[in-house]
Amino acid sequence: MTDFIVYIDRSTVHDGEVEELKSAMGELVDFIEDNEPEILAYDVYFSADGDWMTVMHMHADQASLDFHMEVAGPKFPPIGEFIDLEFIDVYGHVSDDLIQRLKDKASELGSGRVSVHELHRGVDRVLDD
Repeated sequence: MTDFIVYIDRSTVHDGEVEELKSAMGELVDFIEDNEPEILAYDVYFSADGDWMTVMHMHADQASLDFHMEVAGPKFPPIGEFIDLEFIDVYGHVSDDLIQRLKDKASELGSGRVSVHELHRGVDRVLDD
């Protein structure tokens, strides 16, 4: 069984804030690229009308997501002025402590819920040579 964790969150963008949010998220992506060498992917998406933002990241294991929350966590609160975080979905097994940290993030940045989805069965070729 794989230890991969996929994290997806979706936020409503406050009216008139999409360009400032794009700039803030660009800075966050640069920070993550420079400071989180173990993260497998960190991607930010905006709807065509700029009303929604979706963030997806992928981790080889829980330690990588824990590290992300520790290192990048202080960068999240300023982004809250541009969004209302609606939900966080986590795919993979994570600890109760990490779930609570994600719930804290969701309530700090919006009114979002956190859902964890355990792997039933799958095939992963992400790290195959």
